Amino acid sequence: MTDEPQRRQWKTLDRDLNRIAILENATGYVSRPMVGPGIALVFIVLAGLAAAVLLGTTPINYVVVAAAAFGAYMAVNIGANDVANNMGPAVGANALTMGGAILIAAIAESAGALLAGGDVVSTISKGIIDPSIMTSADGSADIFIWAMMAALISAALWVNLATWLGAPVSTTHSVVGGVMGAGIAAAGLAVVNWPTMGKIAASWVISPVLGGIVAALFLALIKSRVIYQDDKIAAARRWVPILVGVMAGVFSAYLALKGLKRVIKIDMQDALIIGAAIGALSYAITLPLIRRQSQGMENRNKSLKVLFRLPLVISAALLSFAHGANDVANAVGPLAAIVHATEFGDFAAKVVIPTWVMVIGAMGISFGLFLFGPKLIRMVGSQITKLNPMRAFCVSLSAAITVIVASGMGLPVSSTHIAVGAVFGVGFFREWHMERRLRNSSAKRPQKKALAPEERRRRKLVRRSHFMTILAAWVITVPAAAVMSAGIYLLLTTLVG
Repeated sequence: MTDEPQRRQWKTLDRDLNRIAILENATGYVSRPMVGPGIALVFIVLAGLAAAVLLGTTPINYVVVAAAAFGAYMAVNIGANDVANNMGPAVGANALTMGGAILIAAIAESAGALLAGGDVVSTISKGIIDPSIMTSADGSADIFIWAMMAALISAALWVNLATWLGAPVSTTHSVVGGVMGAGIAAAGLAVVNWPTMGKIAASWVISPVLGGIVAALFLALIKSRVIYQDDKIAAARRWVPILVGVMAGVFSAYLALKGLKRVIKIDMQDALIIGAAIGALSYAITLPLIRRQSQGMENRNKSLKVLFRLPLVISAALLSFAHGANDVANAVGPLAAIVHATEFGDFAAKVVIPTWVMVIGAMGISFGLFLFGPKLIRMVGSQITKLNPMRAFCVSLSAAITVIVASGMGLPVSSTHIAVGAVFGVGFFREWHMERRLRNSSAKRPQKKALAPEERRRRKLVRRSHFMTILAAWVITVPAAAVMSAGIYLLLTTLVG
């Protein structure tokens, strides 16, 4: 009898501990979504503190410290949104795990930004405003500095909102809209270079359509020359090295244009010669490797996926490197402009990006990709249309080819629009191809019952809801960022007096 109260005491204790454990689990579940933003906030604060230590804490440097913090915020959002377009197809095709894709992208993006990033960047985003009109009454660059600050903040906020909504948008176009809006708020409509803005608006259509067409053409080539051949393995031995050579040549030409400018000035013709040489070398190296890898493989599509997996991973890594070399510099352009204006008291169309600014950009991309990237990677890789290694390889190859063709034509295209447009191009080509096969099958066998309209709609291979969401986000990116930037500029100038 004396043990009974003690047993009841232990039961009560167990029951209370169990309640505490349930409460701890619930608290952990609720607080889990806050871990990512918390880590990102720590990085942003550290970026601002690093700028303060590096530059000192004079009143004018406080502006640069604040700009460094917002630049870090922008870089985090680039990693969360823009990088998904490069790695999404490889993850959707099951060529890479999510962890592997994030690791490769973080290394490639950072290497591209730091090794081949634009040491000289247009601080006014492709010349869309005339900074000479934005001079203060005393001849200082204060108006220009606050306009660049507003552009940086608005672009970061817009990309953050788009990531939360699950829409891949162009960070470069977000910066363009921010600069335009702040410029109009500061100096009126005359400050904007409207012909340049017209080209940027045209790129909203040109980028995704061109990317989609090129990707669809490569998929049609692979289907006709490899997948639908009687001996698939023999066809793959012939065509995979050719496609790898094309991929290596295109990326080499693009990186020669973007990455070697610090060492030597290279024009388009020289870049194409370099690309052709490296492409031929890659073909010669890949030919025996593919022949050896394909020995003993069954004559089926599953074997083809294995042969395309490694080229897809390499192309995704190269695309991330190229993105880091090109787009990151554009995104931190306003920060570089603020640093230059505060240091020299004037503005320039082109300035040298300080190393510490590029480090903030590179590290911010890695943090953003690790903390928030999986959402957009899954959306681009698997929720628009079903991808396999062959289709995803076409997407990566299309993105590289379209960027270099557009660069040669002088068109201000977006790598985001091209990559996502290529995914849609692959999906719509698959729909068209399936419809054509169904029509041919019905023509050969008239007695076969045709599919009902509802069944045809159910078999669509591209998710229309994502198509409309992404299209709407692309169209409103520049005006939305512009409106936000104008409002932020007026707020900042009011606060500072």
